[in-house]
Amino acid sequence: MKILSAEFIKSCEKPEQFPRDGLSEVAFVGRSNVGKSSLLNSLLHRRGLAKVSRTPGKTCTANFFRVVTGDPLLKSFYWVDLPGYGYAKVAKSVQAQWGPMINGYLTERQELMGILLLVDARGVERHDVATFAWLRTLGLRVIVVATKVDKLSRAERRGSMVAIRGSLDVPGGTELILYSSVTHEGRDELWRAIRKLLSVES
Repeated sequence: MKILSAEFIKSCEKPEQFPRDGLSEVAFVGRSNVGKSSLLNSLLHRRGLAKVSRTPGKTCTANFFRVVTGDPLLKSFYWVDLPGYGYAKVAKSVQAQWGPMINGYLTERQELMGILLLVDARGVERHDVATFAWLRTLGLRVIVVATKVDKLSRAERRGSMVAIRGSLDVPGGTELILYSSVTHEGRDELWRAIRKLLSVES
């Protein structure tokens, strides 16, 4: 995928702060420290566009990144990096604000075309299972991305995919992609899946 430009636009704490230019959006959802920012940087061939932290819960707002590609079916769209669910080293008062904002975004945002649900390739947790089930009830199109696959051996990867599909109860038509933000394994495959989400022909 040829990336013509990629830039951070804004961080939003409230729905009224979301962009209003009508561009299509793909959101990153996943538990704290699963690697959302690293994945975004890897997909866009950038090192520091999305800030990466070893501290769980670093992302406390909905962060919008505008991407322009050379693909006529993608053109310009937004990545939306949502706060991680589960454990986060932030005040409880801040965590309490995440729920309504994320719920409102996922249930009401007309520009939202699909979700990248990030899970750790080494195993899913109860938050992942509950989130995937919830996204399905909302009728959202979801791509499951198993991150940090570089930490698994080749022999372990097939078992990881089977385990993730079983734990999440992933239906056959839902894509499950193994990804490494270190080696960029899975990048081309994931871009093809994203293209399907954003294509006007899908």
